[in-house]
Amino acid sequence: MGDGKYPIYILGPCAAESREQVMETAKQICDLRFNTSDFRFVFRAGAWKPRTSPYSFKGAGEEGLKWLQEVKATFGVPVATEVALPDHVRLAIEAGMDYLWLGARTSANPIAVEAMAEAIDRYTGGSTAAPKAILIKNPVNADAQLWLGNIERLEKTGVPVIAVHRGCGHKPCWNMAHTIRLARPDIPMLLDPSHMSGDAAQVPALLEKVAELDLDGAMIEVHCHPEAALSDNAQQLTPTRLRDALDPLLSRLCLASLICPSDDQKELNWFRAEIDELDDRLWGTIAARMEVSRRIGEWKKAHGVAPLQPERYQQIVERLRGTNYGLPEDFILKIWELIHEQSLRVQEV
Repeated sequence: MGDGKYPIYILGPCAAESREQVMETAKQICDLRFNTSDFRFVFRAGAWKPRTSPYSFKGAGEEGLKWLQEVKATFGVPVATEVALPDHVRLAIEAGMDYLWLGARTSANPIAVEAMAEAIDRYTGGSTAAPKAILIKNPVNADAQLWLGNIERLEKTGVPVIAVHRGCGHKPCWNMAHTIRLARPDIPMLLDPSHMSGDAAQVPALLEKVAELDLDGAMIEVHCHPEAALSDNAQQLTPTRLRDALDPLLSRLCLASLICPSDDQKELNWFRAEIDELDDRLWGTIAARMEVSRRIGEWKKAHGVAPLQPERYQQIVERLRGTNYGLPEDFILKIWELIHEQSLRVQEV
């Protein structure tokens, strides 16, 4: 995994909410004991949180940086925060933040990333105040070339860059991440299972991908009291659940360092991850189609219309015959027949 600096885990709450919340979460993480002596982590908390709704909690701002400074001084761990404006960069660097990250919303706008890169260059100037690394999450849309371009924009600052795969809309985008891994194997890549799933219960399973895909660590949201969190409460782990999720992974990574899978096996694992993602989308789309069929069934019952409409059936068959998906026509029609049969069952319920 790189030059010995990795794997690395960036752990902490989604947002800095209060001094007590930040310090208690940091203490609980520092008190954890793992089945490996080679465990490094960075404490994270968002001082500024770009939110979808203007009424959502946006972080404590500059005050939150003071709490992160206290974590660093008290527990001796590096600290990280998100930056979304050039002025955030200035304040974070002045506060001695070790790592800065640009979130998915910022990453979606190349002009914003360019401005952030210029600010990083302006406020560091190659000085000792420069952060150890800049982390860049993938854009909210699955755009590998934009993500790659953002990496290159940030590299111009001279500060090391780390890619963070957080998925799109609480779903993984393995093809996009695979594209970046192939194009830039020299850039460390972390997994963000918290945003990738939006569900704390799914985080342990997603962490398996760190070992399977030979990633360089993970960025995980951890909160001392997730149920009371002011943002992203459903996806944040307690420190105890974090230990239970990470311990098996860390043990396997230690073993993998002795018996490292071949490059061919790693490549196969990436392809399998892409297949699993496509399968999930396929079944999710079929399930969504059945839900529409159920609503159609209700409408037909209310209007005295029979479930089977031969003219509509024939229209769909003719459309499928004229569609070029790069698949054999008989294969497409067999799949369609199965879907249609289940759709009729749903409508008849």
